[in-house]
Amino acid sequence: MGAAYFYHLTRRPLEDTLTMLLGKAMQAGWRVAIRGADLGRLAALDEKLWLGAEEEFLPHGMSGTDHEADQPILLTTGPAANGAVCVMSVFGADVTAEEVGALERVCVLFDGNDPEALDVARKQWKALKDAGASAQYWSEESGRWEKKAET
Repeated sequence: MGAAYFYHLTRRPLEDTLTMLLGKAMQAGWRVAIRGADLGRLAALDEKLWLGAEEEFLPHGMSGTDHEADQPILLTTGPAANGAVCVMSVFGADVTAEEVGALERVCVLFDGNDPEALDVARKQWKALKDAGASAQYWSEESGRWEKKAET
């Protein structure tokens, strides 16, 4: 049974935290799906990942391409077609308690400076908690990541 990790972003941009988490997932040998609610925002994120530092390159691709099942990291608005064991939710994409239970990890990254994103994350936390899913809440408010809550 997996767990959901909520990352409350207040200091670093999404791309920085996502790159760090994706690097850790790759080291663990996990296939990852980055799930977003908006294809346009995912395409912009895809471009930023391609333009990152060469030594931090993360092999990835967008869903809907010929080789999506082969991608170690797949950006998608729907289910993972790449055999992902980790889903990273960005831009308010939904995750379910069933996914949390079936996957190694679900990461929910949200902008704590955006009231709408904060509200969506709070609703997701409550829904997962009420469903009995294991969840952790992490904050970078102090300048480093600290676990603030756990169910």
